[in-house]
Order: sequence, then C-alpha cells, then structure tokens
Amino acid sequence: MIKRRILLVDDELAVLLTLKAVLELNGFDVETAASAKEAKLKIRANAYHMIITDMRMESETAGTEVVRAAKNATYQPAVAMLTAFPLPGSDWSEDGADEMLVKPMNTSELVRQLEALLISHEDKKQRQKPVVPVNEQSVSKAVAHSS
Repeated sequence: MIKRRILLVDDELAVLLTLKAVLELNGFDVETAASAKEAKLKIRANAYHMIITDMRMESETAGTEVVRAAKNATYQPAVAMLTAFPLPGSDWSEDGADEMLVKPMNTSELVRQLEALLISHEDKKQRQKPVVPVNEQSVSKAVAHSS
C-alpha cells in the first residue's frame, strides 16, 4: 500500500511535531512547514495527497494563502484548515478548504476525519475526470500503430 503524503503547516512547533508523530504512527508520510511561505514552496516543488494548514500563522490570511496554493496545484490535494478559534458564521469552504479541523482534538477522531476526507476527495476527483469517447476508428488506429 502506498503511504499517503501529507503536508502539515503550522507555526506552533509543539502542534506541528505532535500532529506529525500521530499521523506517522497511523501510516501517513508527513512533511512539515512552519509558515505559509515555506508551505507554498513545498506545494510547488512536491505532490501531496492532502494539505493540512493552520488558519492563522504569520498573518491573518496565511492559512487562506496556503489553501489557495494547494487548490492551484495540478495534483489537486485534499485541503483541511486547522484552527483553535473557529469563527462563528465563517465559511471556510468559501476559502477552498474541504474540511475544518478544530484543535485540540482527539487523535483517533482526527485520523478518522482525515481518512474520510481522503476517500471523498479521491471520489470527487474521479468523477471530475473527463470521459474520452472511444470509437472504432481510434481503436483501429491504436491497434495498427502498436503492431
């Protein structure tokens, strides 16, 4: 089984290291970034199945910047925002996040939420793939070309 790669972004070192350890113990391959700037560089340079980012880091909009960078990535990762202070009435999905995670959290519940998000996100990506019609002529050309 392929390990699912996660980029974990948080400016609080204790949170970053604790969540990294929990996720790795549950079979995830985890990279970390301590700022939105570092996360955006890693998102461009690597591919991840999921990006989990804190909402507020070096600025009020840092988490949203990471979400935007993740949503612009060609590999289309699932994206979860992490916060200790969810704002009443805020619509995190408007910012492009697929899930909101509130810290502190029960680790088994966190892993369950992440597994469910990865499954639903992959299903959504599969449904969005364009269907290429196959006709006899294109099949005949492909067979003739491979001979």
